Amino acid sequence: MTQRIAFQGEPGAYGHQACKEARPNHEPLPCATFEDAIESVRKGDAELGMIAVENSIYGRVGDVHHLLPESGLHIVDEVFIRVHINLLGLPGTRLSQVRTALGHVVILPQCAGFLRENGIATKVSSDNARAARDVARGDDPSVGALASELAADIYGLDVVARHIEDHERNTTRFLIMARDPDFKRRGKHGMMTSFIFRVRNIPAALYKAMGGFATNGVNMTKLESYMVGGDFHATQFYAEIEGHPDDRSVQLAMEELDYFTDHIKLMGVYPAAPRRHERA
Repeated sequence: MTQRIAFQGEPGAYGHQACKEARPNHEPLPCATFEDAIESVRKGDAELGMIAVENSIYGRVGDVHHLLPESGLHIVDEVFIRVHINLLGLPGTRLSQVRTALGHVVILPQCAGFLRENGIATKVSSDNARAARDVARGDDPSVGALASELAADIYGLDVVARHIEDHERNTTRFLIMARDPDFKRRGKHGMMTSFIFRVRNIPAALYKAMGGFATNGVNMTKLESYMVGGDFHATQFYAEIEGHPDDRSVQLAMEELDYFTDHIKLMGVYPAAPRRHERA
């Protein structure tokens, strides 16, 4: 029986590319929203979910960290996908013909230099793959799409200009979600642990909570805060650390964190991706 992996977007989206690269034996399942992708895994329509969380240029993907804690799913892997942006057009289209490019609001700033140099105006699309589909269904060579080469293949478009992103190391990080956690694996490049927490309402609680990681030599690679439930006093933190909950140093750090918090939830334990340790 073929297993499926859900992603947000239409066929040809960068999430689709991530699925093909990271889980080539799974059938990609396109979903309109991140909520739909998560629900597909929760209901059993898919075994895994490919969820974009941050881009090296744009920053974190909005609202995703609000969805993860309530998803009921667990992070089981991370994937770093090199984002190559291409200008796609109808077959036979030349660069000089393109006057407008369709693309998602996140991708437009990532190739702003190229578009400006070539006098190409932009128009926001709900999805990069949808932009490619819309161009393919039209008959106007002056309109192009900013999308992946996978989208070009799917919708029968030409790559008018290849790899037009302004930053050569433009990368998006995805988390792979599953219904069940897996704490037994150990990765070649180390392990990552993700969790959320809320600190107690006492002076310097966050400072003191973080002290345990420093004194025990645990590297915290991410700490992000966001409001929950519209309450300015209910700040929640999403954190990622290097290490496994079974490591003694992590156990000691988490024990100290627990003392200064009123809520901790483990989101996932997973191997660090090889590309995490790459340097420019």
